[in-house]
Amino acid sequence: MKFIADHMLGTLAKWMRMLGFNVHYSPPVDDDELLKVAWRQDRVLLTRDKNINPFEDVKILYVKSDDLDEQLKEVIRTYDLEIKEPMSRCSLCNTPISEVGKENVLGKVPDGVYDRQDKFWFCEKCDKYYWAGSH
Repeated sequence: MKFIADHMLGTLAKWMRMLGFNVHYSPPVDDDELLKVAWRQDRVLLTRDKNINPFEDVKILYVKSDDLDEQLKEVIRTYDLEIKEPMSRCSLCNTPISEVGKENVLGKVPDGVYDRQDKFWFCEKCDKYYWAGSH
C-alpha cells in the first residue's frame, strides 16, 4: 500500500518511511493537484484537511490527531499494516536504502555512533547514512 501525505503531515510521512512504508510527501500544492497525484499513483491520501473535495476512486484518511504517535497508530490500525521492512526507505526522499558494512561508514558518521552501532544504511540519492537510534 502506498501513501501520499499532504504538507501538514511531514513528520508522519518521515516516520512512516522509517517504518518501511512508501510515502510520498507533498509540498504545499492545491487540493486538486494533490488528489490527481494520489489517483495517478494509486496512493492513499493522508490529510488533516477536512475541506478537500475527494475525487472518485481516491482513498483518503482524514488523520484526527495532531500527536505523532496517535497518527501512526491510526494509519496502521485503519489499514491493518504490518511493519515488515523498517529502515528500508530514506526518511527524506522515500528512496529505498541499502544496508552497508560498518567499514564503509568510518569517518562518515559521528565517532560515537560508529563505536556503538554495527548496522548502517545508505541512501544513494540523498547521500545520507542511517543507523538505529534510541527512538
